[in-house]
Amino acid sequence: MSNDLHWSNIDKKTRATIMIGLSMGMLMACLDGTIVATSLPHIVGDLGGYEHYSWVFTGYMLCETAMIPIAGKLSDQYGRKPIFLVGISIFLVGSVLCGICGSMSQLIIFRAIQGIGGGMLVPVATAAVADLFAPTERGKIQGMLGALFAVAMCLGPFLGGYISDHISWHWVFFINLPIGLAALIFTAKKFPSQEIVETKTDYSGMTLLTAFLFTLLLFFTWAGIDFEWLSIQSAGMIALAAVLLALFIFNETKAKEPVLKPALFKNKMFVCCALVMFVFGLALMGLMAYLPMFMQTVIGMSATNSGAIMLPFVIGVAITSMISGFAVKRTGYQPWLIAGPIVAAFGMYLLSTLEMGSSQTAALIYLLITGLGMGCVMSVIMIAVQNGASRGEMGMVTSSVNLFRSIGSTVAVGVFTTIINGRIATELWNVLPQAIYDVVPHTIGVLEAIAYFPAYANDIIFAYGESITFAFLIGGIIILFVLLLAVFIKGRPVDTADESMGE
Repeated sequence: MSNDLHWSNIDKKTRATIMIGLSMGMLMACLDGTIVATSLPHIVGDLGGYEHYSWVFTGYMLCETAMIPIAGKLSDQYGRKPIFLVGISIFLVGSVLCGICGSMSQLIIFRAIQGIGGGMLVPVATAAVADLFAPTERGKIQGMLGALFAVAMCLGPFLGGYISDHISWHWVFFINLPIGLAALIFTAKKFPSQEIVETKTDYSGMTLLTAFLFTLLLFFTWAGIDFEWLSIQSAGMIALAAVLLALFIFNETKAKEPVLKPALFKNKMFVCCALVMFVFGLALMGLMAYLPMFMQTVIGMSATNSGAIMLPFVIGVAITSMISGFAVKRTGYQPWLIAGPIVAAFGMYLLSTLEMGSSQTAALIYLLITGLGMGCVMSVIMIAVQNGASRGEMGMVTSSVNLFRSIGSTVAVGVFTTIINGRIATELWNVLPQAIYDVVPHTIGVLEAIAYFPAYANDIIFAYGESITFAFLIGGIIILFVLLLAVFIKGRPVDTADESMGE
């Protein structure tokens, strides 16, 4: 593809304007990954369907994840601008439908539409950084985007809680309209078009990849909840996923323009960075999905305050994400990828010590520490990947790394739910008489038993809280796996304005 979207051809003011539009689109997509976390009690109270709680997250994440690699590849072929504008349009349509829906089933479907749009926005925005800025400037820009990502992810619960408490949960979705329209205006006006050279689109690869991702992510969503990990259903889904993966790999070796080039997975740097992003997404979304519930149910905070308590986490991520982005050219990648997981794991350990009666100040400090650790990783990984890719494959490479982060985020809800469900029986056994223990659910749904056994409400809430904090401890251990991968991510960004590979 002849690519005239290049930093050397665009003046500084235009680049800044484009980045404002791209950032607003990315902000919108990231916000909606978590904004429903604190508004769901209001939504469920209005629409019913508590049993579908996790699907409001999962429906969005499934479609976002499946769309990320497709959008990245299409943006390499047809240009960043049209894919970004289509993504915003789809996202806004989904947002309006979510805001006017009348049932939980409709909400899940419309959240899936949002996810399709969101999956087109994030990879294009991050890939465009490499188009708009020289390698020497990408560190600080990716640092800013990393900070924006964290701000959006963590501001979501606060906004969701505040809007639900003081306005209406419907506006949790309608708030996207002014942001999205502004992003459309900025990008449609200033974003240069790219010359398109017709190539054969890998539709079969896209279909097989989507089917594989859906099967894989549905397995992690249902296993341990709707059926046992070791069961016929599990075996069937794993077998189907394996077959789809094999067919996808075979297809990609034959396709002229594959969605994911098999050669990518021979690149040690790419593989390690992708796995780091998977671990990061898993730990971050697990924390985001259950901390607001913990603060509301166990500590007794309002929806608004349970979202606001994430602000120290945002501050921590923003600080180290920007510092690492600016400094990585001098320090190299490894110092941040070693220090970050250690600090984040320590913060998660501290969060695991929270219980009924813990002070909010302690939670604020622990979240700040966790955020400082996670911020070390975010921008550094994206810089490492982009500075090792050719410009013609930037969308595919960037979206592939984002894909692994999104898979981790989607898997997180199922994994953390399984950890909590696996622990809660032990915690309930420690605090309840056997007669009560035998009849209450030994799952995360145990809170519904409080209405029938009010005398044991505090015991049930205590057991529920201990199960969630145990999951935080496991999350901290998971983050430490990044240390094993950091050994292979060596070097530092290039020191010249030249492209790093393969022009």
